Amino acid sequence: MASTFDEPPHYEDGLYMAYRHMARENLDLVVFLGDYIYEGGIRKGRTREHNSAEVVTLDDYRNRYALYKSDPDLRQAHAAFPWVVTADDHEVDNNYAGAIDQDGTPPEKFLLRRAAAYQAYYEHMPLRVFSRFKGPNIRLYRRLTYGSLAEFSVLDTRQYRTDQPCGDGHKLRCPGAFDPRATLLGPEQERWLLKGLDQSRARWNVLAQQLMMSQTIEVAGDAKKYGMDNWIGYVAARTRLLGFMQQRQPSNPVVLTGDIHSNWVCDLKANFDAPESETIATEFVGTSISSGGDGNNNPAEADRRLAANPHVRFFNGQRGYVRCTLLPDSWQSDYRVVEAVSHPGSPIITRASFIVENSKPGAQVA
Repeated sequence: MASTFDEPPHYEDGLYMAYRHMARENLDLVVFLGDYIYEGGIRKGRTREHNSAEVVTLDDYRNRYALYKSDPDLRQAHAAFPWVVTADDHEVDNNYAGAIDQDGTPPEKFLLRRAAAYQAYYEHMPLRVFSRFKGPNIRLYRRLTYGSLAEFSVLDTRQYRTDQPCGDGHKLRCPGAFDPRATLLGPEQERWLLKGLDQSRARWNVLAQQLMMSQTIEVAGDAKKYGMDNWIGYVAARTRLLGFMQQRQPSNPVVLTGDIHSNWVCDLKANFDAPESETIATEFVGTSISSGGDGNNNPAEADRRLAANPHVRFFNGQRGYVRCTLLPDSWQSDYRVVEAVSHPGSPIITRASFIVENSKPGAQVA
């Protein structure tokens, strides 16, 4: 089985060169991990421009999808392969958490906006009737199987979450980050996920989800800062999930992640503060299609990040997608990156490849 996974295609930030190359691959599946559109208004001086101010109403969201889907490279990628999709924040509003947006809007008012956003998402994305919106709610978490080879648990880490326990942004973790009541998945989805992993008989158990699960530290002097919008800000919830994997040992758990506009390969550890602790699963983080502009390959930056985070195997800041080849005995992830998204005709290369062997969690250079 050959698949790719990818993340934000910000229309204003660049051309969709990665989709042009992706459409030429021999793939069985594309897994899209969120931020299909961006909700913001027009920003001058970009490669392209949005078609309105910030989107809020149903018509606004519909027009924004129409703009993004006018891109010929995106249309070609849709035509070439089936897509499995889930949403992140920008399909509604940046870094929203449940009924809470980033601007302090009263929840009852924000839920009207969320209802419009979810309706437009359902109308424009390849979803089954099972996912149909109901007011401000939509069912995005679901499970897909490829025979006995792979089972995909597609997650929703926005709709059911509690607010960021320590507030948004990169900062020192407050006591709230360790609160067992803080959740990204919500109780019902968490129970569904754990039960599915426990009952799965697939060789590869794949979590297709939005947010960095591995603990990554930004070192600033003696301070250690963490991203509060992802799993790092919800320590107890992550501990429950990884602890369950360690105890129940579903076959070959692999986490596919988007969100942060860069490429990472990480070992998911029993204790991230003890590098010698057991590796429980592997996380592959895919970069954006265009969000963040051209990006770069900076070995010094990669060395700095790897030195601060011993469980991180790879970092890269370019644009592209991750091509995955699943066989019964191995999983290979090829990090495919383009030179630039600010002008047409950019070539693509494989920047790095990693392999996970059956029954041996953790990635090795191919």
